[in-house]
Amino acid sequence: MAFRAASNWNNLPNGNFSPEIFSKKAQLAFRKSSVCREICNSDYFGEIENEGDTVRIIKEPSITVKEYSRGTQITAQDLDDEEFTLVIDKSNYYAFKIDDIEEKHAHHNWESLASDRAGYELRDTFDRDVLAYMTGYKLSSLAGVGDTTATSADASGTSPISTTNGQGLLASMQLDRTDFSVQFGTTAASAGDAIPIGTSPTINTSNFTTPLRVINRMKRLLDRQNVPQEDRWLIVDPAFLEVLGDEGSKLMDHDFTSTGENLLRNGRIGKGMIYGFKLYSSNNLPSIGSGPESVSTAAQQTNYGVIVAGHKGSVACAEQINKSETYRSTDFFGDVVRGLHLYGRKVLRPEGLVTARYNLGQ
Repeated sequence: MAFRAASNWNNLPNGNFSPEIFSKKAQLAFRKSSVCREICNSDYFGEIENEGDTVRIIKEPSITVKEYSRGTQITAQDLDDEEFTLVIDKSNYYAFKIDDIEEKHAHHNWESLASDRAGYELRDTFDRDVLAYMTGYKLSSLAGVGDTTATSADASGTSPISTTNGQGLLASMQLDRTDFSVQFGTTAASAGDAIPIGTSPTINTSNFTTPLRVINRMKRLLDRQNVPQEDRWLIVDPAFLEVLGDEGSKLMDHDFTSTGENLLRNGRIGKGMIYGFKLYSSNNLPSIGSGPESVSTAAQQTNYGVIVAGHKGSVACAEQINKSETYRSTDFFGDVVRGLHLYGRKVLRPEGLVTARYNLGQ
């Protein structure tokens, strides 16, 4: 009973005149935006949807150009038929029960509510797993984001490039503090140190750099790999996005990027471009230790976040089973609702992905 009574008031002492009412409107949890279906290559989805669990992808052969002079005897090269594989090897499920009595007397459609939430959880787990995979990390728990460095044992299928590191990526495309030695002057740094970012630092006198410089360096690395300008994307987390906005970039101006549409649809920020990238924000990027919001200008590899940029043709995702079904339980009077998601993901072009580990420097 919500109403208080005076100490000497004994009328209707049990408070039964004021019954509890259960609202017919449920409080729905906030949902994170999913970005992976927007940025991944889905060309192989149709080939694996109905049968098989492996797609063998043939690489374009390399051609050697040789100098020619009059009368030179020409030697034809042998073409290489090198291949790599995309494997459907990831699966997650959910299952919950609804008793007949509970269903009959409930003031909510619990099956509908729970099914909607379950579908979201499968999509969110998929998103966190793919973002961890493409940045060189893995989930230590399905409930978390990427927080553990991946190894070759965690790779799916064979690698398209033999020179990739144990994470299946190119070391030259993984930015850290050592890549900004000019910015930090004589400040010592080791490979793998996070890049501290802030606003308006002074070259050679500050211990942090700006987010725009980091993005511009990512662009340069992709340019050097001849990655097409079209269909480039960049995914950052809210901490990075906040500092990027603090720089006063016009591209972060709502009036400049908005066309009246939902700006956060699928995590996309606005309709403009930043250094040729479509900008997305996600809470599903890897976060190590206490994450990037641990402010420090010291060289460190303990607390940081990871952002990633690339091209839509760099990572493939394919689903084979994505279903939900209801069946009568043999153990009680009621239904069991369950769902299964079976999928695979593969880095197709490591040269088309660039990552940066960072923390806030101010």
